[in-house]
Amino acid sequence: MILFNLALKSLLNWKLAVGLSVLSIAVSVALFLGVEKVRTGAKESFLNTISGTDLIVGARSSGVQLLLYSVFHIGNATNNVRMNTIEDVAVLPGVGWVVPISLGDSYRGHRVIGTTTEFFDRYRYRNQEKLTFQEGKRFNSLFDVVLGSDVAQTYSHTLGDEVVLSHGTGTVSFADHTERPFKISGILDRTGTPIDRSVLVSLEAIEAIHHNWTPGVGHEDEKLPTLEELKPKTVTAAFVGIDTKMATFSLQRFINDYEKEPITAVLPGVAFSELWSIVSNVETALLVISGMVVVATVLGMMVAILSTLNERRREMAILRSVGAAPHHVASLLVIESLLITLAGIALGFAVLFLALMFGRSEIEQMTGIAMQIAVFGKNELRAVGALLCGSLVAGLVPAIKVYRLSLADGLIMRL
Repeated sequence: MILFNLALKSLLNWKLAVGLSVLSIAVSVALFLGVEKVRTGAKESFLNTISGTDLIVGARSSGVQLLLYSVFHIGNATNNVRMNTIEDVAVLPGVGWVVPISLGDSYRGHRVIGTTTEFFDRYRYRNQEKLTFQEGKRFNSLFDVVLGSDVAQTYSHTLGDEVVLSHGTGTVSFADHTERPFKISGILDRTGTPIDRSVLVSLEAIEAIHHNWTPGVGHEDEKLPTLEELKPKTVTAAFVGIDTKMATFSLQRFINDYEKEPITAVLPGVAFSELWSIVSNVETALLVISGMVVVATVLGMMVAILSTLNERRREMAILRSVGAAPHHVASLLVIESLLITLAGIALGFAVLFLALMFGRSEIEQMTGIAMQIAVFGKNELRAVGALLCGSLVAGLVPAIKVYRLSLADGLIMRL
């Protein structure tokens, strides 16, 4: 207890140097925790790009490929699926809902999703969050369109603006559906998912813009068919929700063995894990950066203590002269190092906690990464333990040096 009080008074005597050391550690701790939160948040946001969907059904292909084009809108489907097949899946025992989607068109390089109005009720992301509207509402008329937040922001679109869709998925298209423009009925709130970069219309609208249409020529017949005639014959994929989770695997096997058409049903969670294993180098890089921050913190603290050691040689010698044993003086430096580290860790945690409390929503809006306020995770506690062990080492190095100093050396006046 005496050594602890003495260490505390010694630190108060070196307010500027100690304050800078504490601030340096706090910044490093906050940086480490911030990087760790970004890493875990990015992974969680990626794995929960779509939530609440039990199966994704599409043409026969690998699970990762089906996930890429149906959820991330990357690449193209190997084939379409007959609407009759999707209807057969919808009436299977245990299936609660089915939402078909049709891909293949674009708006200035942004994917167009043809779907039903049920899409807005069933699509979930992150922690079962629903799609919400920044302005307007879902499409009701045949040529209504709903924009993702990024699309609306990029082109400064507002409700009522007209947009012209293009055939194909390229950034530049020479086959625009100019004869049948759409009117914006709604703009979605930001989700941090591919929906932000998407344009949503009805399945019937997709059929309408392609009905009797030839690229470069246009529509041979300007008369619109009835909604019943616009019922799609094929779709790209379908999201499936299951009432009884125990039936998920049996339904997946049944769909994969469907005899009338070669189709594939994948579990989104499994496909996401496979896809993440491909891009997990990003996570590894962030882990390396976090480790380097911890190492830099320990080295900085060691340099700070050693830099003041020469000025404190007389202080150490006086302690020796009044009866303090060498190991007492060495322990004093170790305790000081631990106190500085604990103060820096506490300040770093406080800084990150306040930053997340007041800026989490803005960070999520800008990056789409959802970060939890709770900071005492497994990796965070490991980092704190590593810092404390590092501070012990950082204190031992100057402590050993002080231990070896002679009493006479410390009392010699240097000019």
